[in-house]
Amino acid sequence: MSEETRTNVAEYFGEDVFNDAVMQERLPKKVYKELKKTINDGKDLDPMIAEVVANAMKDWAVEKGATHYTHWFQPLTGITAEKHEAFISPTRADGKILMEFSGKELIKGEPDASSFPSGGLRATFEARGYTAWDCTSPAFLKHDSAGTILCIPTAFCSYTGEALDMKTPLLRSMEALNTQALRLLRLFGNTTSKKVTASVGAEQEYFLVERDKYLKRKDLIYTGHTLFGAMPPKGQELDDQYFGIISDNVGKFMTAVNKELWSLGVSAKTQHNEVAPGQHELAPIYNEANIAVDHNQLMMEVMKKVAEQQGLTCLLHEKPFNGMNGSGKHNNWSIVTDDGINLLDPGKTPHDNIQFLLVLTCILKAVDTHADLLRESAADPGNDYRLGANEAPPAILSVFLGEQLQDVITQLITTGEATSSKQGEVMKTGVKTLPDFMKDATDRNRTSPFAFTGNKFEFRMVGSSDSIAEPNTVLNTIAAEAFADACDRLEKADNFDDAVHDLIKEYAKAHERIIFNGNGYSDEWVKEAEKRGLPNLKSMVDAIPSIVSDKAVKLYDRFKIFTKAELESREEIKYEEYSKLVNIEARTMIDMASKSLIPACIRYSKSLADTVLALKEADVDYSAAKESLAEISDLIADAKNALAKLIDDDDKGIAMEDGRDKAVYYRDVIKKDMDELRAPIDKLEMIVDKEFWPMPSYGDLLFEV
Repeated sequence: MSEETRTNVAEYFGEDVFNDAVMQERLPKKVYKELKKTINDGKDLDPMIAEVVANAMKDWAVEKGATHYTHWFQPLTGITAEKHEAFISPTRADGKILMEFSGKELIKGEPDASSFPSGGLRATFEARGYTAWDCTSPAFLKHDSAGTILCIPTAFCSYTGEALDMKTPLLRSMEALNTQALRLLRLFGNTTSKKVTASVGAEQEYFLVERDKYLKRKDLIYTGHTLFGAMPPKGQELDDQYFGIISDNVGKFMTAVNKELWSLGVSAKTQHNEVAPGQHELAPIYNEANIAVDHNQLMMEVMKKVAEQQGLTCLLHEKPFNGMNGSGKHNNWSIVTDDGINLLDPGKTPHDNIQFLLVLTCILKAVDTHADLLRESAADPGNDYRLGANEAPPAILSVFLGEQLQDVITQLITTGEATSSKQGEVMKTGVKTLPDFMKDATDRNRTSPFAFTGNKFEFRMVGSSDSIAEPNTVLNTIAAEAFADACDRLEKADNFDDAVHDLIKEYAKAHERIIFNGNGYSDEWVKEAEKRGLPNLKSMVDAIPSIVSDKAVKLYDRFKIFTKAELESREEIKYEEYSKLVNIEARTMIDMASKSLIPACIRYSKSLADTVLALKEADVDYSAAKESLAEISDLIADAKNALAKLIDDDDKGIAMEDGRDKAVYYRDVIKKDMDELRAPIDKLEMIVDKEFWPMPSYGDLLFEV
């Protein structure tokens, strides 16, 4: 379809996806039914079925211009990976080629696993790894400078079977949640629902800057965020950016992103300006967790590609600009059945919705028991700049329920029985021409890291650059455990009604401490959380040990999500990732300060010295210039001293063996050194003539898109 005719979204939505409609059209009915059984019921895939699907998929892709295919996977780098293979087969006797794609090629790929993070699961000389077709997530076409590529979503594992990716544990967790949630539903007499899945929608925040300015900032190029930079005269103080009018350049970007995402079947729906200058958000309609994860990866890839095509750069780092709000990725999570039941829908009277109350209190139990794991699932070096500030949830896990559900829980705890539910009231604006409408029974709380918002939980800790696979793997697994524990007891009960009421009351009382409806930004909450015994894991380094605790090992082993070896490998990878990323930031600061910023300041100081001398010789008052020169000289000296210390300390860090001690060193020593180098240089930026300053300022980056 030409660009000119792409006006009706309904006509081209999903046109680049080998989706259900395409499969029904191109597959024999028997093959289609068997494939759907594999997708919906988890039935083993027949190799003969795969052969037919592969041929149909190849024909569809080639008709749309594809020359190559790739197994599209998500290694532990947090981004996607692909190796392109041409459809061509050995030439025939007449010198012509064949375009072929077999079931074996569809089902299994073999990328080199030695250079991907494995945390010691694989030696560097042991290269074999496998990608395995994930038929639950549809194949799609990517059109770019490499041509048209058929992308087949796959899992990635080692030769010895360990998961080397984000998708495999997620799929395992989805199976665990399905099994345990169905057990719970059967106890309540539901015999019709056949499948339960986590439904996820991830709100993606990002910044846009002009690409020519981006290319003049080594810190943005190497680290994704600014390591130096003084605040401009205007920031976000007036709150005029939030939901403000979208500029032409940003609007063109959003339009192009939407068109490409819609053709890929990604249901991009909501777009708006965010709080900080240059910051924006894009949110999709909900989807099954596995597909939502794939779609979020596609969303980030498309935004970066389209931005570059339009002379912009999309920044996904959690804290691109110091002093401005950072970016997160609110992960909206609910639990739904194949026949449309949302297990987190409280109904109009949640106090007598016993199934909902059991699900709710199970989740309270899950989050309270595994708050450390949930916090770790959102831990990365970029998020350390953001969590705990007055722009994002605190690093302390708590659950916001709102007035209505809080009242029900309080009734259960104090009287042992809930007999009423608060209801929404008519919204009165005081203006006769405005319509009356019912407002919700509860307000929202933007400071809560895990907030109930009507019929879902919003996990607000996740960083903007992160894959949402890990947090959803944790959410699915801890919910499965809580459901399993409840079912183990209820299935043995002589009187189910009495037992379920007792269990709801028990869970509500035992895990009341995790509920907090107040201001998560306040110092008082930090003190209160400590009294309650809630963990406050302030940094990624603090959070990492939780994944190899005895509690975590037992949890993941119970549901076959991770082996102990897989968990230990991830622990090693995360420590190494932290040290390497902070080291890159430190080396970038050293490079910028020593080669560009300090020399620029010295040049300006020499120019100023010449001015002082000229004024003196002309017998003109030069006291102000002399004071400025003295101030600049002192700041340059401070910067040189801080630079020397950072160089020396970073050399020591590089020499250390990878592991926890090195990560702690980079957090406690190197990051402090970086702050001490930044301080005098940011002050110098406010004094040095702009003509001498060697890179675009915050004002240049944030207000000129």
